[in-house]
Amino acid sequence: MTPPLVAVTMGDPAGIGPEIIARAFADPDFRRENRALVVGDAGILERAIRLLGLPLQANPVAEPEDAGFEPGTVDVLTETDLPEDLPFGELDPRAGDAAFRYVERATELAGAGRVAAIATAPLNKEAMHLAGHKYPGHTEILADLTGTKDYAMMLVTDELKVIHVSTHVSLREAIERARPERELAVIRLAEESLRKLGYERPRIAVAGLNPHAGENGLFGTEDAEQIAPAVAAAVEEGMDATGPWPPDTVLMRARRGEFDVVVVQYHDQGHIPVKLMGFDTGVNVTVGLPFFRTSVDHGTAFDIAGTGKADPASLRAALDLARTLAGAEERS
Repeated sequence: MTPPLVAVTMGDPAGIGPEIIARAFADPDFRRENRALVVGDAGILERAIRLLGLPLQANPVAEPEDAGFEPGTVDVLTETDLPEDLPFGELDPRAGDAAFRYVERATELAGAGRVAAIATAPLNKEAMHLAGHKYPGHTEILADLTGTKDYAMMLVTDELKVIHVSTHVSLREAIERARPERELAVIRLAEESLRKLGYERPRIAVAGLNPHAGENGLFGTEDAEQIAPAVAAAVEEGMDATGPWPPDTVLMRARRGEFDVVVVQYHDQGHIPVKLMGFDTGVNVTVGLPFFRTSVDHGTAFDIAGTGKADPASLRAALDLARTLAGAEERS
């Protein structure tokens, strides 16, 4: 069976995105298992290939249908023509604008069904803001470009899966966003996503917002008044959802196998444990979009950009998961 076509966005060209892409595409096993093309800058990718001394060559193409997927080449939908002396590891509005444009083009292709999924290398939010694109991150860009209202960020490792009620907002705003309708929407997204990953009846745990999930109102009323009703509604809809559970133990219980996914209430409640356990192989998935988007679970790593030290493991995991999710969508 021919693998689904995945578009890989280069991310910030001044970061490690080009290097981890080059390393991933140079792996013969990757080429056998995946059908992927890069949305980015052919010259910048060639620079990364030379830096790493890889037996690869960038092949600029105008459209996905022009990709040849030939051994020893990386097909690149070339959206920019940046100078090869673009500084490594520095904030640059040219790089921030380019990163946004790569995501924009990939979104257009996925929305038109010309690629089956998107996998993204990291962008730098500050560089993107310098270029005038005022988004908190990839998730919000994709939701805006597709007009999606109910979406969420899911982090996936071999040991733990979490899906967020809120992400790139202040803790004060995260508390305000923990409303029954949003909680229920995220539980539904968790159910739908895990079914596509092969879970027949996903066991969904919902983490509390307050210490000990409020301890019967001693430490706050949000858990009983805003989260518990959403869990009850999910059960009424036939889902295997439980909670709110004390957030200091529910993730450990999920890791031990009691639950398949945990709905977490805010950014750090989910990101800290996932990055602690799977920083090199964790995958970020945006769910609720008209297509699947996966991403590395790390940043642009400006401190090591241009040194050849960047590890492509998380990108490889993101591409593998994009292929799996897109294949499940095609078969459904």
